Amino acid sequence: MTTPSHNTHSNAQGSFGAMLQQARKVKQVSLEDAASELFILKRHLQALENEDFAVLPQAAFARGFAINYAKYLGLDPVRIASSFDAAYPNELKSRTAGNIQSPLRPMGTLQRDTHNRIRFNPLLIAAVIGVIILAIFLFRMVSNASKENTEQPVSTAEDISAVEQAQGAAINADVTGVSASGSALNLGGDNVATATLDVKLTDAAVVTISDATGSSLITGSQNAGDYQLSGTPPFNVQIDNINNVSLMLNQKAVALNSYAKGNQASFELAP
Repeated sequence: MTTPSHNTHSNAQGSFGAMLQQARKVKQVSLEDAASELFILKRHLQALENEDFAVLPQAAFARGFAINYAKYLGLDPVRIASSFDAAYPNELKSRTAGNIQSPLRPMGTLQRDTHNRIRFNPLLIAAVIGVIILAIFLFRMVSNASKENTEQPVSTAEDISAVEQAQGAAINADVTGVSASGSALNLGGDNVATATLDVKLTDAAVVTISDATGSSLITGSQNAGDYQLSGTPPFNVQIDNINNVSLMLNQKAVALNSYAKGNQASFELAP
């Protein structure tokens, strides 16, 4: 018994479905490529080749699909249309005629297969843009707050240690050796107001020296040469390459190797 969903002659020689399928294979085109080019759903093209009329939309639309498919494959559209009309089941024709008042089924030519088409929702795009703007705003607020916290004056450990180390050295040596102003230091029993440092560089090196008052006597990268410095001991000395540097305190050579860690030295120096 013949049903409306499938024509028993769909694979017969000379049927429009067989001609469409054969032409597509000769052209070496996949159903996906044909659907993308024609803007016809893949399942509708497959239904045309199988003459599965129940899967197709109403007769007028399905006939148009067949004609466009035939043109795309290089077949005679008039012949395909005639074969389509002859094969189309009478049951579906009468059902279509009696269903004039019902809404039309979606035409396959109005959409691509979902995997070949990207739909853009304006509301979704607006929401994404809003989220991005909000994220930027929050990031700037956090960054500004962090910058304000870091810009508050905070004494660094190095700034504090210069004075504290000087006072600590004086108190440990002789508590009475520090005056009310803290400007005189008693080191080794002798009052030493100032001391001299002779720094000799045989090649470029980074040398940073500050005295007990926190004054910077020399800092940063220095070229080869002789440097004479004076200040209040103890001195905070930092050298990055002791092989290029020799140091004398009050005309007495300082053994930098005894303070070195690797090729660098960081120590406190006093007469």
